[in-house]
Amino acid sequence: MLSASALARTAARAAGQSHRPLVSATASSNSIQSSLFYRSPASRRWFASYPDHEVVGMPALSPTMEAGTISKWNVSEGDSFSAGDSIAVIETDKATIDFEAQDDAVVAKLLVEGGSGEVNVGVPIMVTVEEEGDVAAFKDFVAEETAAEPAAAAEEAPAAAPAPAPAAAAPTPAPAAAPAPPAPAGERVFASPRAHTLAKERGYGEISALRIVGTGPGGRIVAQDVMDYDPASAPVAAAEPVAAAPATATAAAPAAPLPEPVAGPGYTDYSLPAPALELAARLHASKQNVPHYYLTVDLRLDALLDLRSSLNGTMQLDEDDGGISANDLLMKAAAAAMKTVPAANASWMGDFVRVYDSVDVNVVVGNGATLYAPVIRDVGRRGLKAVSDDVAAATSVVEGAEGSDPATVPGFGDVGTFTMVNLGAFGVKSAAPIIREPQACALALGVIENRIVPNDDPEAEEIYKESIMVTATLSCDHRVVDGAVGAQWLSAFKNHVENPVTLLL
Repeated sequence: MLSASALARTAARAAGQSHRPLVSATASSNSIQSSLFYRSPASRRWFASYPDHEVVGMPALSPTMEAGTISKWNVSEGDSFSAGDSIAVIETDKATIDFEAQDDAVVAKLLVEGGSGEVNVGVPIMVTVEEEGDVAAFKDFVAEETAAEPAAAAEEAPAAAPAPAPAAAAPTPAPAAAPAPPAPAGERVFASPRAHTLAKERGYGEISALRIVGTGPGGRIVAQDVMDYDPASAPVAAAEPVAAAPATATAAAPAAPLPEPVAGPGYTDYSLPAPALELAARLHASKQNVPHYYLTVDLRLDALLDLRSSLNGTMQLDEDDGGISANDLLMKAAAAAMKTVPAANASWMGDFVRVYDSVDVNVVVGNGATLYAPVIRDVGRRGLKAVSDDVAAATSVVEGAEGSDPATVPGFGDVGTFTMVNLGAFGVKSAAPIIREPQACALALGVIENRIVPNDDPEAEEIYKESIMVTATLSCDHRVVDGAVGAQWLSAFKNHVENPVTLLL
């Protein structure tokens, strides 16, 4: 016998009327009803082979929600539930929410396993029926619309073209695979959370800086788009349309000058090179996504500068070789601190933290349109002179040494595990740097100056003395490095800087 609510729904359908959503979501004391718990249009096509049923999709629990994770099902296939029962526990990036039923029904099929990962909004998660006897018919049920919707979205794009060609006239899907230009700095890129995580896991960085064409609804980038992305193929695909151009024009393209500044009424617009735009996009996204906090410490450099003079004095340096710099020693001290506190040499990967074995430092060089952050590899395990030579080579590339171009140097713009920026040349005492995702820390150094400090020599007559000092500020990603770990790292860094012989061990 049908329940009263079931009879009401049957009568409503017979009269061509819709009924209220099957399930609601509650977070704390607030109740959220979602229109994404729906009767799928595709389910009507299955009425010939399946009993009357409801296909329930993952709802949008907030205006910005793109996906959620079913952490636990509170019902099993074949279970009945009543209005007010909790059906599942859903986790989003902001809250953990219980789904509560608004009506009576029976679970015919669970389409998503609990704890299986993120599910995009609108993707079917379960099927319900009115009678327990109908459950067996859905044993092999497959929600076909999960695969049909992307296909339908793909079919809509050619249809919007002014002169669509027949399928036979387009034997290859080259237009769909063509790389897209990087999103302008500040412009939002629509991508699923899983797509963002995959891009970072694979070392691509921010999706906004990549040439990925989204195949999801409305051009949204989904995880499969990132898995199919091949960085090496992007430049090739971009060059194919001009393959018929003369060879001289193709060869000159990489070195083409920037457009001339455009003057307007009271302003002038200046174009930026692609690497500068990419760096800007990365920093913009990082400042939005990373929960920054900052720690500052003052460092005495007397012993470190004495060591520098001693090392450079023992080396036979060329006239144009400046030898080991104070910045080289500070970079080596930062790598040594990473060995003491390895938790800081890590990345936030969405649902886990990755700790790196090698300390690869991005050193910020240049300014304005020529601002770059070349990576110095494996600073912790290499000698000071080797590190110093790499920094000098990277600096010469940025400064425009003959035959050098940052865009043509392999790995020049790669993202390391840590970033250092020295603003001492500009007289800046301290700064709070922006962390470059997926890194967890960035260090800023200020001007090296003489300061009057308390005299730590108990036998000295003077209570104050002059010392060479610098201020260091560490920016931390609180998801990876909490306050205690950040303080431990700064303490280790200070110890290595003020006792630099430890850098030679």
